[in-house]
Amino acid sequence: ANGGGVSATDVSAYFKLVFLGLIICVSLVGNLLVSLLVLRDRTLHKAPYFFLLDLCLADAVRSAACFPFVLVSVHNSSAWTYSALSCKVVAFMAVLFCFHAAFMLFCVAVTRYLAIAHHRFYAKRMTIWTCAAIICMVWTLAVAMAFPPVFDVGTYKFIRDEDQCIFEHRYLKTNDTLGFMLMLAVVVLATHGFYAKLLLFEYRHRKMKPVQLVPAISQNWTFHGPGATGQAAANWIAGFGRGPMPPTLLGIRQNLHNQHRRLLGMEEVRSERRLGRMFYTITLLFLVLWAPYIVACFWRVFVKSCTIPQRYLSITVWMSFAQAGVNPIFCLLLNEDLRKVLRAHLPTYWRTKQHLPQDEAYCIM
Repeated sequence: ANGGGVSATDVSAYFKLVFLGLIICVSLVGNLLVSLLVLRDRTLHKAPYFFLLDLCLADAVRSAACFPFVLVSVHNSSAWTYSALSCKVVAFMAVLFCFHAAFMLFCVAVTRYLAIAHHRFYAKRMTIWTCAAIICMVWTLAVAMAFPPVFDVGTYKFIRDEDQCIFEHRYLKTNDTLGFMLMLAVVVLATHGFYAKLLLFEYRHRKMKPVQLVPAISQNWTFHGPGATGQAAANWIAGFGRGPMPPTLLGIRQNLHNQHRRLLGMEEVRSERRLGRMFYTITLLFLVLWAPYIVACFWRVFVKSCTIPQRYLSITVWMSFAQAGVNPIFCLLLNEDLRKVLRAHLPTYWRTKQHLPQDEAYCIM
């Protein structure tokens, strides 16, 4: 089958190189584009977009710092041609970015729940300094998870079947890989738990409560209280009421001044829900693209001397690589604000060309 032809290994290596090269290009262009949009437009200087900026920059660095070494190893017939120290550094970065994404998506899920269920607390506390503190905490936790294996002999090494330097998952009695994987699984499940809690909250509050009529309190023809309809103000202005100004008039200016801070308008609710759908899509993609590889890792942990099919392992590894490139695509597809900012920053002739077919169609009609 190999005489004078191309072997199956060469074909597999070719497809790996092409696919990973495509992932690198899409990841760098997409993540840097979304990051640039968030940085340049002041309307996007909000807590959820700061978290999105952190995720995009991390994926861009992962694509630029880790994936080229995988390309070289595939090109060299699944061999690591650099030093053992460089292998540890690359493996450390790969694990760091994985746990960073997991911890950040968990924090995003918590803030999405607060934005809907406890909006006043969220609007008051979620400042730029709070966002910076959360981002620093996430990176600290990711370093805490990725750094200890650096000192273990043989833990970070080149895995030939995966074409990458990564944490070597072995039988549970051999090293501490079980705790390593359990932490990742717990964080991912807790993230989806918060989204389930958010969905339950929206389901319970999907309908407005019926109005309960409470009778107003009358005092010298100045009706006030929960059931007052505003007639007290008219009576007092017309001269029928005596005494101090009705409570309705006393509080109206203060209520109008603070209304935007206390209440969550329908447009804000829709905006928060759209952001929630976008971030949950990113979280779901993280689960879908990493779950097969996590299953393979648990398989190695619980089954002694197991043999994972090479094709399955290769597919799961490349799916985990693809996670770095899909986020900006779905962000632009699901987020109308990002698309508006992108169209606003497009060159003028692109926008003219985009509307040209429609204008021509009108002319024909």
